[in-house]
Amino acid sequence: MPFLSRWESPIAGYLFLSPWLLGFVLLTLGPILMSLYYSFTDYSLLDAPHWVGTKNYSYILTEDDTFRDSLKVTLLFVLFSVPVKLITALLVAMLLNKNIKGISFYRTMIYFPSLIGTSIAVSILWKNIFSQDGFINQALALVGIEGKAWIANPSTSLGTLVLLVAWQFGSAMIIFLAGLKQIPRDLYEASSVDGASKVRQFFTITLPMLSPILLFNFVQSTINSFQMFTQAFIITNGGPVNSTYVYVMYLYERAFSKFQMGYASSLAWILLVIIAVVTAVIFATSKYWVYYETQGGKGK
Repeated sequence: MPFLSRWESPIAGYLFLSPWLLGFVLLTLGPILMSLYYSFTDYSLLDAPHWVGTKNYSYILTEDDTFRDSLKVTLLFVLFSVPVKLITALLVAMLLNKNIKGISFYRTMIYFPSLIGTSIAVSILWKNIFSQDGFINQALALVGIEGKAWIANPSTSLGTLVLLVAWQFGSAMIIFLAGLKQIPRDLYEASSVDGASKVRQFFTITLPMLSPILLFNFVQSTINSFQMFTQAFIITNGGPVNSTYVYVMYLYERAFSKFQMGYASSLAWILLVIIAVVTAVIFATSKYWVYYETQGGKGK
């Protein structure tokens, strides 16, 4: 039929994609290109951009001590938060991969914190929980342990943010759970007949079969951790002693406190390059630990 044939052409696909394409071009691609231009200018929002070439980049990379300090804090945060989040998500996913009564309710309740984990309200709640008079210290006092000011202590402040991010493991957990359900049960039954323990099954069956999903969650969590802002801004405001002064907080301060939009744009593009390099390294090394069954195994 002529009417139906029109919907079988590529034009129909572009029509359905057009809302997203328009939004991407007008709301995403345009600002991206403008920020690239501003990164080579001295722009304060109040005056017209003044072209300075690579001056912003050279100053950031050679003379900006705050840039280096904030990057160190961010790298430390990524180094701890990503493994903690992924390990927690995988362990919980394995616990929820059971056919027991009410399992759907348990999955929903465990996933729920991920829906609200980055909100300002939860950040304020987390701040109160780990304050000097917060819930954690009150619970410790019941067993005779005197707690510390977790947020106000430079040695523990970043750890509270790591715990908050680890608490937001719901999305990674759901993806792991979907992957666990795709693993054939015959593999576990055959290995049990051969005398394999649960631990041996985990390392020889579960992890290899989940490795592509682990790669996806690893990349996603790494990218998100590099961009962490709300929690540090609300809970610690970068303190104490800049122990939680992450990279995006520095970028935000340059852009919206000092109105140095050109400088902030340079910081944003440097962050993009850092994330791209880290992601490329992860993909480059994945051939040694990611197993694709249809391609004959690792390194194929």
